[in-house]
Amino acid sequence: MLANILVKPGTIELREIPTPTPSDGEILVKIKAALTCGTDVKAFRRGHPMIPMPGVFGHEFSGIVTGIGKGVKGFKEGDEIMAVHSAPCLTCRYCKKKLYNLCENIMSTKVLGAFAEYILLPSHIVRQNVFHKSKNLSFEEAAFLEPLSCVVHSMESLDIKKDDHTLVIGAGPIGLLHLLLLKETGARVTVNDKHNKKLKMAKNLGADFIFKPEIVPSPSPSPLPSREGEDIVRLSSPSMGTEDAFKKIPSPLMVMGNAFKKIKIPPYPPLEKIPYCPPLEKGGWGDLLSIGFDYVFECTGRPEVWEKSVNYLRRGGTVILFGGCKSGTTVTYDTGRIHYDEITIKGVFHYTPADVKKAYKLLSDGKLKVSSLISGRYPLKNIQKAFDKLIKGEGIKYAIIP
Repeated sequence: MLANILVKPGTIELREIPTPTPSDGEILVKIKAALTCGTDVKAFRRGHPMIPMPGVFGHEFSGIVTGIGKGVKGFKEGDEIMAVHSAPCLTCRYCKKKLYNLCENIMSTKVLGAFAEYILLPSHIVRQNVFHKSKNLSFEEAAFLEPLSCVVHSMESLDIKKDDHTLVIGAGPIGLLHLLLLKETGARVTVNDKHNKKLKMAKNLGADFIFKPEIVPSPSPSPLPSREGEDIVRLSSPSMGTEDAFKKIPSPLMVMGNAFKKIKIPPYPPLEKIPYCPPLEKGGWGDLLSIGFDYVFECTGRPEVWEKSVNYLRRGGTVILFGGCKSGTTVTYDTGRIHYDEITIKGVFHYTPADVKKAYKLLSDGKLKVSSLISGRYPLKNIQKAFDKLIKGEGIKYAIIP
């Protein structure tokens, strides 16, 4: 069979390798669609500890069962399936605590090689995380099961309510999947990214507000009762012409907008402003200006953004650190914000079988416009063209079609 081999950072070769034969409990899948992923891009750019080189790679896929090992139940040759590339062992210490995404063996038993003609799925994945593809889904849409499962896990522990204010930092594929899923909860979603094209896509996908991170907000001063005060801040929105908004600010955690006509809030030091993002609304965004977001989702994996993401939170808010930084990276936070403002800083990793089932249902119901995230299609032989574009910041995800 033909398979793409990541030889070293920056180099992919299409090679002929043996087609695997399924053993007991395994299934062989003919790939119909595979999707590029941010982790693949990291590996292509600089290498990745979880993607050995030289070796096959790619882990977002869907296809057709072409081989069945002894003892497989629920699937037969010819079935159209969608799957993820890992599953917990169910026997380690973390699995016994039902922390299945933290399974001690989940990374060592994962499967790579979706950028090929075939992929072999081992028995533990077949038993837990392989599903029949819904007829209403294309193979490309079905291949979103893995990244959507990660995003489902990102939000699973949160109690996001209708009209909660949320911020997604980074409008790449994961950030945009967060946007789609947050809109399903009824939350109001703001997206922050440095690329105009990605912000435009976010707006087209339903983002309530968008803005560029040219200047970041100042950290909140410690909210001690003795320092509470209020003043009037007069702001104007470029998109609203000369229309002004006025808002009393009980504790100025942050002020957003780029046309500040008056800022006077002693005894605090002057607040830093960030560039214009949304139109100001009475009772809506105007309220948000004074307190911050309920939830912030960091989807860039950049340590400086990890550090600054907490500055967008309201008191009692939660930041989800989804984007992974390079191993060994350290970040620093203002202890006053964490302690006095009772903010929650939470890391998220991978997914559980329950997350995968929920993602499967979301895709099968057809509510999420995931196909909008596909920027183009390439055959196996031209896969490097897709990665070269992603390295240049062109496109969101590309479908690789054998």
